[in-house]
Amino acid sequence: MSTTTSERPLVVVTSASSGIGFETACCCAAHRYDLVITAHELSTGLAGETVGELEVDVAFVEADLATPVGLDALFDIIGDRPVDALLANAGHGLGRAFLDQDFDESRHVIDTDTNGTLYLVRSVGVGMRNRGNGRFLITGSIAGFVPDAFEAVHNGSKALIASFSFALRNELQGSGVTVTCLMPGVTDTHFFRRADMLDTKVAQAEKDDPAEVARIGFHAMLDGEGDVESGWENKVQVARANVTPAAMLAEQQRKIAEMGSDRSHGSCGGPTTSTPGTPSAPCIESFPT
Repeated sequence: MSTTTSERPLVVVTSASSGIGFETACCCAAHRYDLVITAHELSTGLAGETVGELEVDVAFVEADLATPVGLDALFDIIGDRPVDALLANAGHGLGRAFLDQDFDESRHVIDTDTNGTLYLVRSVGVGMRNRGNGRFLITGSIAGFVPDAFEAVHNGSKALIASFSFALRNELQGSGVTVTCLMPGVTDTHFFRRADMLDTKVAQAEKDDPAEVARIGFHAMLDGEGDVESGWENKVQVARANVTPAAMLAEQQRKIAEMGSDRSHGSCGGPTTSTPGTPSAPCIESFPT
C-alpha cells in the first residue's frame, strides 16, 4: 500500500481480523476509503483475503496495541499520511474473579482497551484538529454501564472508554472533528473464547450479528452522532442500568458471568433471588469486542 500517492481518504481500523472490527473495515472499503488495518493475530481471520478484494489500498499490520512496539509498528505503516478516520475497536476481556487472574493478563486488558486506544486517539487527533476535519468511531460497550462480577477489569475499562469518548466529543466541539462511541451488547465474536468464558451463561446467550453492529456504528460515525447502542434491546438495557442500584447489577451479572454458570437456570441466565415486591435486576449482558 502506498501511504503518499493515493487521493482517497485513509482510515485506520484496529482489531480488524474478525468480528466488529473486520466488518467495519469492510464498510470503509465499500465506501472507497484506503485502509490500514491491524490486529493481534491477523492470520486468524479472513481480513486479508476479503477486504483485499475491494478496489482500495489496504495495508495489514499484525501488532499488539497494548505494547509500545505494536503501536510503533502501526505508525510506521501510516507514515506521514493524514488519517481521516480512526475506528478504534481493539479490546478484549478476561473471565474469572479478579483476585484469581494473573495480573499480567489483567494489565494487558487495560493496556489494550484503554491505554492503547487513548494513545492512538491522541496521536492522530492532533493532526485532525489542526486540519479541521476527522472522525473517530470508538467501540465502547453497554458493559461500561454495569459493574460486572467476573469481568470487573473489562467492564471498568469500557466505563472509562464511554466517559472519555463523551468528554472528548465535547472538547472538540466546533473543530470539525467528530467522536462517536459505539456501544454494542453481546455480539457473535471470539470474545468469550479469548476470555476463557465459554462455560458461562452469557457465552451461551443469543448474540447480535457483528455485521449489523458494524453497519450501525459506521453510519453513526458518518452522521457525526455522539453515541449509538446497536439495537433497541441494548438501548433498553442501558436505560435500566442507569436506574438500578450497582450492587443489584453486580449480583445479577455474577449469575451469568461466573465460570460454570451455563449449568444453572432461571430468569436471565441465573436463579431468581428477588422476593415479592422487590424489583429484579435487569438482564444486562457483557459485550465482546
